[in-house]
Order: sequence, then structure tokens, then C-alpha cells
Amino acid sequence: MKARRINADKPHLWKADVAASVDRFNQWFMRFAPEAFRSTRVKTTEHVKAALLTTNDLRALNAATLKASPGALPTLRMCTAPPLAVDRLIGLADASKNLVGRMEEGKLPAKMQAANLDAELRKLCHILTRLLDRDIFPWLDGGVGPTDHERDRASTIVADRLCSAVANPIVRNAQEQRQLALIGDYLDKRGYRKQAHPAGKPPTEMEPGTYTFRMNLPVGKALKVNIPVDVVVQPKRLRKGRLPILIEAKSAGDFTNTNKRRKEEATKIHQLQAAYGPSVAFVLFLCGYFGSDYLGYEAAEGLDWVWEHRIDDLAKLGL
Repeated sequence: MKARRINADKPHLWKADVAASVDRFNQWFMRFAPEAFRSTRVKTTEHVKAALLTTNDLRALNAATLKASPGALPTLRMCTAPPLAVDRLIGLADASKNLVGRMEEGKLPAKMQAANLDAELRKLCHILTRLLDRDIFPWLDGGVGPTDHERDRASTIVADRLCSAVANPIVRNAQEQRQLALIGDYLDKRGYRKQAHPAGKPPTEMEPGTYTFRMNLPVGKALKVNIPVDVVVQPKRLRKGRLPILIEAKSAGDFTNTNKRRKEEATKIHQLQAAYGPSVAFVLFLCGYFGSDYLGYEAAEGLDWVWEHRIDDLAKLGL
């Protein structure tokens, strides 16, 4: 017998819920997203200052400098006019994609020969130096180093460019942390206890009345892979087979992105069902721009969801 569904089988409620969900996300965004962005910008500004000092305020932009500080490359890409995307820099410099990819992670390739590495770094430096935004770094034409004010101003501008390139992830991460905190508060008030589950132990061995965040569940037979699940809750009253409740926190600031990514959750539930049986309880916790197209697709794939603005629906999972 199939478990009773919470929202997936109630399309007559979807329109009102979508509107309420969009309103809730927008209210949060207006209150908290600017602060999340500002706090990230403060940290990023310090990274930019460090990159400037490493390169003697861009006057020592050479292979030796990049070799010593490969993690400065993302900052240096934002110091040009126009700012350069990774692929654009690779194309202009005719540089190694592997090298640039590793530098974006703050590392250098382990197996690249020294001569080849130096040659590739020189190509990158040639393009970066040629395209440096001299309106931001006026000291480059003045023959003297920058004042503290000039360096601070330039660092803030470059930090803004870096943050703008990752604005959506900044907001998404802040929203995700907020959603997890909401679920945690909900469970704490109902007498649940947050407790990490030992890696390698089956989820069925979770203690009743406990929950954890960011748990990896192994799936697959021939090839084992781990699927991360945002919230795993073992109800006080154990379900048949002792399988816990699995919750995926989802937020979205526009309708387009959710429709592009809707297959991800469908793939995840099919993998979980193949590994743990058709009775696995995997639900979405939604806030934001999830329209009827998205909801209809997920419902057809066997997924159910709880709206953040109606968090008490979690009780219908047996919690």
C-alpha cells in the first residue's frame, strides 16, 4: 500500500502555495541577502588585498609570482578590462586548461614539467598584464606604488566583481543554511536530538528520535556511490524496515532554474529506491520559485514535498 501523499496529489492547492512560497522567498531575500552578500564581500576584499601584495600591487605579475601563489588567479582575472571568464583567459592565452583549472582551485598540476609550467604561466601573465584595468589601478602608469586608500578602493572594486560572479551561490548557500536551521528547530521542539550517524553504519541503525545533517547514503550495486542527503531523521516511532525520513532542502530565486534542475531530484529518488526499496521516504522542503511545471514533473516521478511556509506538514511524515 502506498504511503499517503502530503502535497503531490493536491494540484488544486499548488497555485496558492506557489504564490505563498514566492512571497516568503522574496521577503527573506530583501531582509537577509544583502547582508550575506556584504559579509562575503568583506572576506573577498581581504583575499584581493593579499593577491595585490603578493604581486607587488600588480607590478610583479610574472611566472614566479603565479607559481608561488596560484590561488591568486581568480582575483587576477577580475583585475582586467573586461574581467575574464576562465574559458576566455584560456583561449586568449592559448593556455593549458588543466593548469588553469588547478590554479582556480589554488593548486598547480603535480606532473607538469617545470619548463612547460613556466612557459604556460608566462602566457597567462602576458594576457593579464596587457588587459589590466588601469582605471582601477592608476599607480601602474604613475611609476610609484599605491597609497593605502588606492589599494583599498581597488580591492573593493575587484571584490565586487568576484562576488557578482558568484552572487547566486552566495544567496543559495545562505538560504540553505536558513532552511536547515528551520528544520532543526522544528525537530528540537518536538524532542528530537541532533546526533551524527557513524559513517559506514546502515541508516536503519540510526537511534529513534535523532536526526543529522549532510549524511551520505551509499547507492548502487556494481559501482557504489554516495548520495548526500540534507536531513535524515529517524522517527521516535520506527517505520517498517527502520528506514529514516530523508529531506532535501530546496530554494530558488527564479522559475527557470528550477525547471532546468528538476531531473536531479527524480534521479536521486530512483537511486534511493533501488538501494533501499520502494518504501523510502524522500521529500523536498521547498521555498521560492517552484511553479506548477516543476511540481507536476516531480509528482509524476513519485516525489512529494513540504512547503516551508507550512512546515507543520512535516508531522504527516510520522515525525
